[in-house]
Amino acid sequence: MTIVSIIIVSFNARADLERCLESLHVSPPATPHDIVVVDNASTDGSAAAARRWPDATVIEAGSNVGFARANNIGIRSSRGTNLLLLNSDTIVPPGAIDRLLAELEREPDVAVAGPRLVDGSGRAELSFGRMIGPFNELRQKRRARSGGVDGLTKRRQYPDWVSGACLLVRRADAEAVGGLDERYFMYAEDVDFCAAIRARDRRILFTPDVEVVHLRGRSAASAPEATRAAYRRSQLAFYEKHHPAWAPVLRLYLRLRGHG
Repeated sequence: MTIVSIIIVSFNARADLERCLESLHVSPPATPHDIVVVDNASTDGSAAAARRWPDATVIEAGSNVGFARANNIGIRSSRGTNLLLLNSDTIVPPGAIDRLLAELEREPDVAVAGPRLVDGSGRAELSFGRMIGPFNELRQKRRARSGGVDGLTKRRQYPDWVSGACLLVRRADAEAVGGLDERYFMYAEDVDFCAAIRARDRRILFTPDVEVVHLRGRSAASAPEATRAAYRRSQLAFYEKHHPAWAPVLRLYLRLRGHG
């Protein structure tokens, strides 16, 4: 039986994808697993590069279908009773996936577990938080800039969401909410996904006892303006779904900033 399926979405980040896959193969999880790479029509040979690892299933989406939809494609093509959504710009240390699974399994009411994410220098990323809203967004940005992120990320806690860069979820919970909402091309889909799961009285766990390296933003760096536009569309879609009264305010704000 496959215990965990590792789903990696790739878009024009071949070097990162190869580094991620290498980390999974140098010290593979002891837990029975499979690896599914969904390539969003990369033009840098990412799909061909991923096929160097014969145990990785590579699916070519045919076009850039976005992060949420590509993950759903990977989920439907996998077999694991748990699903690890993993960014291509991550490096997984030995034993990290096994420990993250153990964290998930020790609490039956926890549906999602996320590790402490650090950059290549070991600096922590604020990879969890409260539900996105007009005031929580400002609070999250202040916390991220405060210099206290290292301390915040050393406490086990149960936030509203954890980052989709490395998100472990029970398949039953993922399927119960219909997977990721595909209206989000990229950004906010992880917060929305966790919100749907929490609505079923399930919990989200952030654990500092597992660390994964996140090199951040390599795919985004290849198309910065398109990335910014995708972020704004996802932000609007999120507000229209979760905070409809605030959506016109956000739309006006973006228009005044020249993003309308």
